[in-house]
Amino acid sequence: MFRFLVPTVSLALVWSTPAWADPCEAIPERGPMPAYLAFGATFSGAVSHVIDGDSMCVAVGPNAPDWVEVRLADFYAPELSQPGGTAARAALSQLALGQRAVCVANLRTYDRIAARCRIDGRPLGDLMRSAGVAEGGVAASGDRTGGPRPAAAPARVAPGPRAYPSCAAARAAGVAPVSRGDPGYNPNLDGDGDGLACEPYRGR
Repeated sequence: MFRFLVPTVSLALVWSTPAWADPCEAIPERGPMPAYLAFGATFSGAVSHVIDGDSMCVAVGPNAPDWVEVRLADFYAPELSQPGGTAARAALSQLALGQRAVCVANLRTYDRIAARCRIDGRPLGDLMRSAGVAEGGVAASGDRTGGPRPAAAPARVAPGPRAYPSCAAARAAGVAPVSRGDPGYNPNLDGDGDGLACEPYRGR
């Protein structure tokens, strides 16, 4: 069931905020996820804020507590500090800002949800590539073990028998982040599918 938003006046206030502001508050950094963002659920709303070339807010309600921070599961943009990072954010803004996105939730990654999103029926990752935006960052260059970049954030799978059950356990053992292929790697703790589980929270 879709959740819709359409109060454009309040959204205009967000679009005018500084680039480093992150008004998405639907997913707490700690605490339970909203039920409507369960794995495989569909949610929708206007794109109210673009954080970087692969992260944005989808407004499923009129206020910041209803704005979901989405990490695109089908496109890996360069970090803002890398060459092409600023251009990637500008391209995502041009394509998505103010448009209605329909997204399918994958896994949580801190206060974000990895998701595949469509605008006018077209995958946003494909729109970014069609716009000539080059992919970059850790996921585009392969993980630390030299493996290939995943096509999307992983589905829930049974972890190996020696995989860490939680990031807290991995950090307590002093091994976080854990790379794909390393002992203890659990794909269910790699929310954005970049080959690193339990990576540090990426600041804005």
